[in-house]
Amino acid sequence: MNRLLALQTILQTGSFTAAGRQLGYSQSAISQMINSLEAEVGFPLLVRNRGEVKLTPDGQRLLPMITQLNNDWSTFQERVSEIKGLQSASIRIGTISSISAHWLPPLIRGFQQMYPDVRFTLLQGDYTTIPQWVDNNTIDFGFINPDAQPKLAVTYLKSGALSAVLPLDHPLAQQDAVTLTDLQKEPFLMLEEGLYSEPLAAFHHQGLSPNIRLRVHDDYSILSMVEAGLGYSILADLVLQKQDYRVAIRPLAPAIERKIGLYQRPAELMPLASRRFIAYLFQHLAALP
Repeated sequence: MNRLLALQTILQTGSFTAAGRQLGYSQSAISQMINSLEAEVGFPLLVRNRGEVKLTPDGQRLLPMITQLNNDWSTFQERVSEIKGLQSASIRIGTISSISAHWLPPLIRGFQQMYPDVRFTLLQGDYTTIPQWVDNNTIDFGFINPDAQPKLAVTYLKSGALSAVLPLDHPLAQQDAVTLTDLQKEPFLMLEEGLYSEPLAAFHHQGLSPNIRLRVHDDYSILSMVEAGLGYSILADLVLQKQDYRVAIRPLAPAIERKIGLYQRPAELMPLASRRFIAYLFQHLAALP
């Protein structure tokens, strides 16, 4: 490939000397490359006349292929450098339990099939701590509700419904759907999500105040507590897709949505591996629950 690159550089610079200077070779080394290339193809490629260098007619016919080969080689070298850079990379993600359980496993599995040596560090946080971790470079990016931090540049990803989770023997479990008015006075086991809570915002929007009995950071701990009859909760359907707790799940009327977005460091400050993983996430976003 060095010989083809030397030929192309000679044509670009107009001389053997300038090409050698650009590529880091002496003029005699460049001449040897061209002589060797011409000997291999079996016919002259360049015409040297009074300091002017031009392609022969046969060389002209080969020029498009020479240019393409050089471009392909350059792309190949860039790809090799990227893969080497990814071999020992670490991707740091701020996440919430539902994303950790239902989005990240298939994404990490697929990504590691392409880059098996990439390591992941997952920090479980909330809508307040995750942006702080991004801003102080503890993580490269994280998942939050865009409504929780409206002043931040959060990229919207998907929305999903929230549902009421009740003990099996609760009277409201007999209804097809429940309202926030139905739930207002019942003991509420609230998922602690930082300074913003989708259920709490929905209650306040309707001029209601829930009877908060417990604040818990983990969805699955809440499910266990609801199963034990300690109260009800309102959780994302994403969490409720795969669970075997003996609880009643009922839709809310009107429906409450949870948005999920991506908050990240500036692209130029992020490692290549993290940028690649984010691109992989967007490629597979439609298939995520």
